[in-house]
Amino acid sequence: MSAPEPSPGGGRFGFVGAGRMGGPMVRRLLAAGHRVTVLELSPAARAELAGDGADVTTDVREVAAGEVIGVCVHTDAQVRAACLDSGLIDAMAPGSALVVHTTCSPRTIDLLGEHAERRGVAVVDAAISGGPHDIAAGRITLFVGGSADAVERVRPFLAAYGDPILSLGPRGTGQRVKLINNAVFAANIGLLAQAVAVAAELDVPEASLLRSLRHGSGTSRALDGVAASGSVAGFAEAVGEFLGKDIAVVQQITAELGVGLGALDDAHRVLVPLFAPASDPPADPSSGPSAGPPQPSTPEVGAP
Repeated sequence: MSAPEPSPGGGRFGFVGAGRMGGPMVRRLLAAGHRVTVLELSPAARAELAGDGADVTTDVREVAAGEVIGVCVHTDAQVRAACLDSGLIDAMAPGSALVVHTTCSPRTIDLLGEHAERRGVAVVDAAISGGPHDIAAGRITLFVGGSADAVERVRPFLAAYGDPILSLGPRGTGQRVKLINNAVFAANIGLLAQAVAVAAELDVPEASLLRSLRHGSGTSRALDGVAASGSVAGFAEAVGEFLGKDIAVVQQITAELGVGLGALDDAHRVLVPLFAPASDPPADPSSGPSAGPPQPSTPEVGAP
């Protein structure tokens, strides 16, 4: 199979996982003049995507015909299933590239990369920080790992919705940075929870503390989200389903990689009582199915 030819007036792209996060990506690609083929099993979702101008299919070989294939599914296991078990990588042409947006283990990226290299296919991990509203505005942050050549090859794909596009190093680096980002975001909220507890002992109302910190050197994006919700507890209730799983994923993967979290882990433990009632939450808020839970309208909630 020869390398795919660009479509007139734009690139030819494939996409797997056009849900809560992936759907806005597809629409941005279409708006940029690219041809996009989406793998979608739901008839209702296929109809909606077709109405947006996408080509829709249930055949993985049609998706694999693109120059670049984006994957924005829900979990690490789904990444492996979509890319390996379904035969997606095996159906891709030499010279094409696979972009993985789902937050997953760097080991999964290595596994995909090793398999893809035998096909002459490049693998780039482009983990996400932000939410669907950021994608729609073309300002989602992308933590990108991959060879310089591969990153440049997929840049037209990423540029349709990503800004900044941070090229950080070899394949898998984007996932490592995303894990640290999630760990810091959660730790910031844990620190705020502890600060509120200390403020209560000092007879400082939580609302006064939050309003003041936003104007001081202790401000952060986590604080913006907490302040918008009115309290740490309110914010934790809104994002606990996502954030609790984020912490679990960070702990699991860093343990697998033999890396300790140190003081970050201490800050995470402060949060546990605030969202302990949440049970079996989704694996990763940065990518999800079409029928995922709604995203709270606070900064960086959808995908820290």
